[in-house]
Amino acid sequence: MPGLYFEEFEPGMVIDHPTRRTVTEADNTLFSVMTLNLAPLHLDAEYSKNSIYGQRLVNSLFILGLVSGVTVPETTQGTTLGNLGFEQIKFPKPVFHGDTIHVRTEIVSKRESKSRGDSGIVMFRHLGLNQRDEIVCDALRAGLMLKKPVAAHA
Repeated sequence: MPGLYFEEFEPGMVIDHPTRRTVTEADNTLFSVMTLNLAPLHLDAEYSKNSIYGQRLVNSLFILGLVSGVTVPETTQGTTLGNLGFEQIKFPKPVFHGDTIHVRTEIVSKRESKSRGDSGIVMFRHLGLNQRDEIVCDALRAGLMLKKPVAAHA
C-alpha cells in the first residue's frame, strides 16, 4: 500500500499497522554496538540480573526506530518530503528480548505548509505496543507530506 497524501489524512484517523516484529537479542546487541551505546543494561546479562528489571533491556532508540519504520508503508511511503521532528517521545514500559511489537498511528492534526504550496504538515502519534497491548513507545511526530498531484484532482 502506498503512503497517503496530505489530503487523505484526517485528525482522529487511526491506522493499525499490519506488520509486527519480535525483537531479538541480536537486534539489541547490533544496534547498541553500532551506535556505541555500551550501557551494560543492554549488553551485559550478568550486570542486568541485578537491575530492577532482572534482565537486559532492549535499547529504546532501536524501539523508536522500529515503531517509526513500521508506519511507513501505510502512511508516508512515497508521499513524504521529510520527517520534521519528534515533539515528544516516551517509553512507559520496557522492552525485552522476545517481545513482539505492533504499532498504531493516530492522526493528531494537520495544517497547510506556510512556505510550500505542494505540501502540508501532519502530526502523527505513533504507539508501539507489546504482545500484551502495553504501550512501550509513545511518539508524537511531525511529517511534511505531499499534496496530491494537480493531475489527480482533475
